[in-house]
Amino acid sequence: MNEELKEALYRRALGFESDEVVEEYSFCEGEAVLLKRKVTKKHVPPDISAAKMLLDGEKPVKEMSDAELEGEKERLLLLLKSKEGKN
Repeated sequence: MNEELKEALYRRALGFESDEVVEEYSFCEGEAVLLKRKVTKKHVPPDISAAKMLLDGEKPVKEMSDAELEGEKERLLLLLKSKEGKN
């Protein structure tokens, strides 16, 4: 699976926060002038369908070669380190 797609699916499966930006403009002498800018934090809850898609798309561990298992181990260790750094 494409890594970018997998990362987006992972975020959706776990839930995430994003900023919603609403800007209000007016025109003065032919130029747009920003009047208001409102930034709101939005929480997107976890999505069970995305989690199921992630789990269904994974190759079962018992079918992985030693090299694939080692690669998965390294990926998971890096993921854990990055999560620890954020906390």
